[in-house]
Amino acid sequence: MDVPTQAHLTTLRDLLLYRRRELTSDVHAAELTRQAAVSSSPATEVSTHAEGAAQFAQAEVDAAQEQRDRDELAQVDAALVRLDQGVYGDCADCGEAIALQRLMAQPAALRCAACQVAFEHRPGAAAHRA
Repeated sequence: MDVPTQAHLTTLRDLLLYRRRELTSDVHAAELTRQAAVSSSPATEVSTHAEGAAQFAQAEVDAAQEQRDRDELAQVDAALVRLDQGVYGDCADCGEAIALQRLMAQPAALRCAACQVAFEHRPGAAAHRA
């Protein structure tokens, strides 16, 4: 492995580890917020239906954000495993190298750009993008 490639892999590992720390912190904060909301909800009364609807909508948004962070955390962890196994940067579909520019922008990318576009256009693939 040449020196530039080693340097890129080190940079990409650092990006993945940094993002992992961010996501872990975000998920933990969301868990604490959710627990606080659950423990205080019986004492909190909703004065109007609009207020109740707004609280429900916010809870739904918060849950979706937390799930998105959990999903991304799993993708980052999987990328770190691929890095340790020496297969990081290889497209899961075609086996070709994923462009460095794509990996710098999306370090947990599983597919090259062309395969990702094809994947996203498959029926039912919208929930599994990355």
